[in-house]
Amino acid sequence: MAGTFEIKKAKDGEFYFHLKAGNGQIILASEMYVGKSSAENGIESVRKNAPIDAHYERKEAKNGQPMFNLKAANHQVIGTSETYTTTTARDAGIESVKANAPDAPIHDLTV
Repeated sequence: MAGTFEIKKAKDGEFYFHLKAGNGQIILASEMYVGKSSAENGIESVRKNAPIDAHYERKEAKNGQPMFNLKAANHQVIGTSETYTTTTARDAGIESVKANAPDAPIHDLTV
């Protein structure tokens, strides 16, 4: 089963998206956007940048667990991962984003 993007609306009216793997797990989460079109543009940026390994910032969260950010060409963060228990698991998460993002359909859950 392929991955999907889900656009959602927060209680404060802002929009965000998740990239979910085929198993339903969230593998990338966006920032909050004022408008839905901005969230859609964020998805297009993820699709464009996901295949480029150099756009992944591999780091540790404040609790010391491995995680990553996906950055656009202008170095702005366009998606953030969950935290992982090992760097191997984090790297598998990156590979999952690379595999799923370019062709993942968008499910708009705001309508």
